[in-house]
Amino acid sequence: MDHRADNRTDIRDFLASRRAKITPEQVGLPTSGRRRVPGLRREEVAVLAGVSTEWYTRLEKGHISGVSEDVLAAVAEALRLDEDERTYLFDLARAARPAHRTPSRRKDIEVPPSVQWLLDSVTMSAAFVRNGRLDVVASNALARSLHAPMFDSDTVDKNGRANFARYHFLDPGSQHFFVDWEDGAKATVALLRAEAGREPHDRALRELIGELSTLSAEFRTMWAAHDVRIHHGGIKRLQHPEVGHLELTYRSLDLPVSQRAVHDLTLYTAEPGTASEDRLKLLTSLAATQSLTQAAEPRSSSRPE
Repeated sequence: MDHRADNRTDIRDFLASRRAKITPEQVGLPTSGRRRVPGLRREEVAVLAGVSTEWYTRLEKGHISGVSEDVLAAVAEALRLDEDERTYLFDLARAARPAHRTPSRRKDIEVPPSVQWLLDSVTMSAAFVRNGRLDVVASNALARSLHAPMFDSDTVDKNGRANFARYHFLDPGSQHFFVDWEDGAKATVALLRAEAGREPHDRALRELIGELSTLSAEFRTMWAAHDVRIHHGGIKRLQHPEVGHLELTYRSLDLPVSQRAVHDLTLYTAEPGTASEDRLKLLTSLAATQSLTQAAEPRSSSRPE
């Protein structure tokens, strides 16, 4: 697979999709006559960025290697990119440089035991760590109970690792579990898109995207939108099989495990005094009981006859 060609395609489609979202009125340009394309023309972006039309056209065709950060910043400003989109554009530029065309991640980074201790000490919130491919690499008991449909899904890999993207798009049950399924699916795709910009040579990531693209029409459509998300948080509504409807606040934080990999620590909690808090407390009790039962099983089976 030609990574450079893939990189050029990503740059071309991303810039064209952002350009299509901006109207001349939004950037103070005059509008006259019939427009053949939605949004801004290439020459209009060039004017706003202070570069020639020929130069911007070449950039939008994917020739980004060697472009200075100042010029990229001017293009980002002209296209009104948000912080996550700007980071993605700079990641694409770094990936296009010759020094970054070798695989940058050969194996998964192990999560230190101290991180698992941290997760286990969190008892009133569901807490888990995910990598950039959206694999859940560590979790506390409440997180496993909260996301039981995902952890029990056939989309879990042979090592027992759950993946949010696979569950979202390849398990029909996810559309019942996630009340706002489409919003969550779009956010999931946008997170994967950001990771693809960060780690364009990650073979496991490429295989995941290929699998989802092959098996899910919804994923293909959302992937083609080139939306990007890095920082993740908000309200999540779930229909849990044991405790019913939950409306939870969640926030993802950067977790520095290694310089070579991006991990996020995510916490789900309920607003105090709400029905969701009561249901989350019930789920916490159920999770604790289940953990005690599982911990007792090996001991009972090892007793002498």
